Amino acid sequence: MRLLLCTDMDRTVIPNGMQTEAKNARADFTQFCALPSVTLAYVTGRHLGLMQQAVDEYHLPQADYAITDVGTRIYQQKDSQWHSIEAWETEIDLDWRILKPAQIQSSLNDIAGLSLQEPEKQNPHKISYYVDLNQLNEQACLNLVQKHLDSLAVQTNLIWSIDETTNTGLLDILPPRANKLHAINFLQHYLNYAEQEVVFAGDSGNDLEVLISSVQSVLVANATEELKAQALSLVTKRKTTSQFYQAINATENSGHYSAGVLQGVSHFLPEFKPYIHTLQKKDHQ
Repeated sequence: MRLLLCTDMDRTVIPNGMQTEAKNARADFTQFCALPSVTLAYVTGRHLGLMQQAVDEYHLPQADYAITDVGTRIYQQKDSQWHSIEAWETEIDLDWRILKPAQIQSSLNDIAGLSLQEPEKQNPHKISYYVDLNQLNEQACLNLVQKHLDSLAVQTNLIWSIDETTNTGLLDILPPRANKLHAINFLQHYLNYAEQEVVFAGDSGNDLEVLISSVQSVLVANATEELKAQALSLVTKRKTTSQFYQAINATENSGHYSAGVLQGVSHFLPEFKPYIHTLQKKDHQ
């Protein structure tokens, strides 16, 4: 059995949330991803440079593929170099052929509480803002932004999340086709993987669309209680409970971050369970 493991980075395999990481969790994750039968794809809101910075800083395994910028870019690693998969950019460009990012920015200029993120966090298919939560909560922000965008008569995909470490809202405005779920489905078919050979892991609101979909998905234990409840409610309504796994702390921090990802892999693909168990047993010797 082979595995296409698609995982978010921040607070999923990067232990930069409030909770404590299990001992040797990232070393175990790195060793698991080195298996010839495992193809690793990072799925992140970070741009490519920040993604690679995190890999180096947190000693994470190098990925084979990278879905970056909240699903607006897909890269393949070849000969130690990253190469953009242009077929993906061509596909999502269909939504915004007559739209320039400056038009969206201009239409939102007068919304108090919104501020553009740094230039390196923008691209032709992604306009990203910081949101002052003292001025705008999630629903107020999304409603106000959508009202302004309606005047452009163009479809958009609004992605909301919160950076827990700074208590700042994050808003990404993308073409409708540009999202993590569509990007994962694209990569699955691009690489010819069956549905049962794909697992996704995430922790936050911008992962929710994948978590509640037909993609086999893991919500790590360090996710917020609100998101856990929301995800469980939605998978029940959508009848995708069999494709959803909530990682738990069966032992100390065993469901947090990358340890939770491996717990989910064991759940969906039990043939990997003996190898993962051997790795984790070694940690307690």
